[in-house]
Amino acid sequence: MTDNNSPETNNAESSNPEVVRRSEHSEWMNLGMTDRVNVAPLADISDAIQRELSKVIVGQQQTIDLLFAAILTGGHVLLEGYPGIAKTLTAKLLARTIDAGFSRIQFTPDLMPTDVTGTSVFNMKESNFYFRKGPIFSNIILIDEINRAPAKTQAALMEVMEEKQITYDGVTYPMSYPFFVIATQNPVEQEGTYSLPEAQLDRFTFRIKMSYPSLEEERQIVERFHHDFTQTRNAEVGKVVSPAQLDDFRKLIEKIYIRPELLHYIAAVVHNTRNNGDLFLGITSCHVVNHENEQSISCHSRSRFRYTR
Repeated sequence: MTDNNSPETNNAESSNPEVVRRSEHSEWMNLGMTDRVNVAPLADISDAIQRELSKVIVGQQQTIDLLFAAILTGGHVLLEGYPGIAKTLTAKLLARTIDAGFSRIQFTPDLMPTDVTGTSVFNMKESNFYFRKGPIFSNIILIDEINRAPAKTQAALMEVMEEKQITYDGVTYPMSYPFFVIATQNPVEQEGTYSLPEAQLDRFTFRIKMSYPSLEEERQIVERFHHDFTQTRNAEVGKVVSPAQLDDFRKLIEKIYIRPELLHYIAAVVHNTRNNGDLFLGITSCHVVNHENEQSISCHSRSRFRYTR
């Protein structure tokens, strides 16, 4: 006869995935979690975006994951890296996978705020002024070399990023969903540039530093593109998700239950950063919420089910 309470039996049960799932299910039921949320579609879309971009982009999987997470949390991203490592290309191809509007703004020293937000134009036929929207009125906006434009233009952009609307001549123009800004800047050749202060960097959910590809990735890039002078592979990247689906995923993530112990731990870590003499500046409350949401998305995009109250 076999003793059901023997160590061998307990070890066998603990290694059985079905037994583990029943145990976890019972634990969540005891906490009052009654509904299971199917997050498989979110994982599928995340994988589909990775597959589409991998047709052109070699590596950079973590960067792509963070970009997707930022879209779902309503944040914005700053991409930093040396010239020629596909910062702009990654942003453009990500926009191709989403069935939404896309615009690119090249920041230059002579760029004015109205060149970004829009301005009043006189209609000679009707003898009145009307507001002509600027390129910021889109869904996914690529700001190339954000530190090349003067501070007043940067400030106008930051205001739109924060408020998700523009007020001009007493009229408010809201941005459509999704509204996602991807800004790039190079860490070299800082002459004649306008560095972003900490207060403006706080507007970005992520500040991603892209690095050079590895030797194996470099070999793949050379083999894949040494005959593609006109970059025809870019056209192979197709749309995989719509704005309506993104909004559904956002609402789905908001339903996910996070245990109080984890929330208290996050709050304690953040509080310690503000009281640590080795740190110049502590984490802000805004970043706490953004990164908590991003981590939730990253975990759920790799699983199939989560619980809600």
